[in-house]
Amino acid sequence: MTSLEETTDQADSGPSGYAAARLRLLQEKAQSGPPRRTALARLTDDWLNALFSTAAQEAGVRGAALVAVGGYGRGELSPRSDLDLLLLHDGTAGPAAIAALADRVWYPVWDLGLALDHSVRTPAEVRKTAADDLKVQLGLLDARHVAGDLGLVTRVRTAVLADWRNTAAKRLPELDELCRERAERQGELQFLLEPDLKEARGGLRDATALRAVAASWLADAPREGLTAARRVLLDARDALHLTTGRATDRLALQEQDPVAAELGLLDADALLRQVYEAARTVSYASDVTWREVNRVLRSRSVRPRLRAMLGSKPAPERSPLAEGVVEQDGEVVLARTARPERDSVLPLRAAAAAAQAGLSISLHAVRRLAAASKPLPVPWPAEAREELVTLLGAGESTVAVWEALEAEGLITRLLPDWERVRCRPQRNPVHTWTVDRHLVETAVQASSLTRRVGRPDLLLVCALLHDIGKGWPGDHSVAGEVIARDVATRIGFDREDTGVVATVVRHHLLLIDTATRRDLDDPATVSSVAARVGSLGTLELLHALTEADALATGPAAWSSWRASLVDDLVTRVGAVLAGDAPAEPEPAEPSAEQERLAVEALRTGGPVLALHAQSEPPQEDVEPEPVGVELLIALPDQPGVLPAAAGVLALHRLTVRAADLRAVELPTGLGERREVLLLSWRVAAEYGSLPQAARLRADLVRALDGSLDIRTRLAEREAAYPRRRGVQAPPPRVTVAPTASQLATVIEVRAQDAPGLLHRIGRALEDARVRVRSAHVSTLGANAVDAFYVTSDRGRPLSAPVAAELARTVEAALR
Repeated sequence: MTSLEETTDQADSGPSGYAAARLRLLQEKAQSGPPRRTALARLTDDWLNALFSTAAQEAGVRGAALVAVGGYGRGELSPRSDLDLLLLHDGTAGPAAIAALADRVWYPVWDLGLALDHSVRTPAEVRKTAADDLKVQLGLLDARHVAGDLGLVTRVRTAVLADWRNTAAKRLPELDELCRERAERQGELQFLLEPDLKEARGGLRDATALRAVAASWLADAPREGLTAARRVLLDARDALHLTTGRATDRLALQEQDPVAAELGLLDADALLRQVYEAARTVSYASDVTWREVNRVLRSRSVRPRLRAMLGSKPAPERSPLAEGVVEQDGEVVLARTARPERDSVLPLRAAAAAAQAGLSISLHAVRRLAAASKPLPVPWPAEAREELVTLLGAGESTVAVWEALEAEGLITRLLPDWERVRCRPQRNPVHTWTVDRHLVETAVQASSLTRRVGRPDLLLVCALLHDIGKGWPGDHSVAGEVIARDVATRIGFDREDTGVVATVVRHHLLLIDTATRRDLDDPATVSSVAARVGSLGTLELLHALTEADALATGPAAWSSWRASLVDDLVTRVGAVLAGDAPAEPEPAEPSAEQERLAVEALRTGGPVLALHAQSEPPQEDVEPEPVGVELLIALPDQPGVLPAAAGVLALHRLTVRAADLRAVELPTGLGERREVLLLSWRVAAEYGSLPQAARLRADLVRALDGSLDIRTRLAEREAAYPRRRGVQAPPPRVTVAPTASQLATVIEVRAQDAPGLLHRIGRALEDARVRVRSAHVSTLGANAVDAFYVTSDRGRPLSAPVAAELARTVEAALR
């Protein structure tokens, strides 16, 4: 005989027998989790069945039944759970008889001190109450026969389910709003130090809501991991009830170690991490499910009208976002031609495109990427690194996309070191988030500060990695430096950039700690910081990261006072570092091919182009595929070259990743020398195939002679596509770099990368009648960081007032 059968046999119909059997069951250590909850529900069923049968006979009532609803109906009885019971009757017995029956059932329950949520209704009253009260209807979806007339219960249950399915289009938005309001009040379970296992977002209430959505037949939740997540939360609640002896769902700090011990876990941190992982599974399933519900409801409201007009079901519109990635029905999906098994960058490209467009990645797309995409080579190709930076720089929309990738295991596949910080709690009450979410939130905050630094890509990567050492023992900054160096190398940064990332991660607390704890008037303080920082570029990154880190920590971590102290320290350290600023490097000599093109351009008097495809290295007998193009252009110096060339590239949907413009002097053969402009571009197609060099040259010639109106063409194309809400990027910033060059004035532009951006900058400089001696353009993720060395028409640097006015003019043109 099993333990459950023994316990049930020993429970007679009296309260004392049930109470004794219940106590033995709860004290039995060998039985816990789902088996104990099932056993407790069956034990309670048997006791209530006996109570009800005797009471119904004594009261002379037929056509009645006892129904378990809610958690009891699901058989999820925790040690201190309420008993949710419905006394259902067909209305043939008189009110006095029904009242007597109810008293004979309810009072023994109360006598044992058990919490009871009870009601007495006819089938018609059940349906009416369910129609009026959503919470009642949700409880009835799990209705289960306990005692009495089984046919009556079956008919009512069938009617309730039919009503729910028939009114799902109306009731599901109401349920969605109810879940949102509860999340607003209770917070997100996966980040709370003292979470409510039932009411917080990602808790048991949300898991129940997903069951209700599935019962509607309108949509379904992702099932993978959901059952296990529910079990973790229920097991934690069982242990909480047993250790406290109270019917509570809040996992208070003082209860966490005893609960962990009850569950056989190492400590409170292990408990919280397990609970957080379960809550994250439920939250992600909720996000996906409610998105699908809303999509179905939108489709139902629109398609009848379209069918009436078109006579058939319209095909869903698909708008390209990037190579292999399209938008369909408000979600990012893979293009029909996408080949994740051959395109290792596709997961990051899809994620970056989704985040930049402010869209979610469809569940099917993420799962296909997780199942089929090949691993990235180590080090990563440049495109993969740029797509990661673009994803991190997208702002708030990064979070949902990152969580979608993490739910399917793609993040730890890309960054194995992420596993140690995933769902790791932070005991400091100043922190709002777990370690992993704090790192993503820091990148979100850093995305709005990218205009303040010359290397926004390094800022965003440092933001993602600055606390990566918290998964290891000891000082997390010291451990993090080693991990950050490995990660930066893995994702393809060169040795110099890797050193900067490691330094910033090692010293990410240096500025705030020094500014708030040391005397800034002491020269030794400033000298010490300068020695550890090493360069103005690193100082710039540390300054922005300090603010982003504090803002992502919580409201108590940053203030105007702290900001002013850090600003003061940065100013002083910057002055020390500026005294050792390196001299401007000499320009590199043109390559042999650049010189050949320049000679040909001088001979023909027109532009000469050369295209060189760049490919990923072949792997495992897979043919290499082109990922970008190096485009070289040479032409005799003339006005309008930069905006014309940039505009032609934009018209051909080529994204400029990097560019360099400079002039070289060549002999003409007549004893004179003439300047030839050399433009070196690294470009990639937004989607589709790369254009032919002949077409690019033809359009460039037309742009230079004025027969191709680039400004109008770009404006028409932009107007033809509806604006997506997407990411609200920080405004562009144009500054004059002081003392950057003795030969020219350096104008620095930091802006959100967009089609035609370089064309607009070039036109603004052209309209200001300045001469561009050289240009150095780089696109770092979604950020363009461009430097233009300009002079007056006499070849001299601009005066300070003229340079400042030029910066304002260019900035106004970009806004």
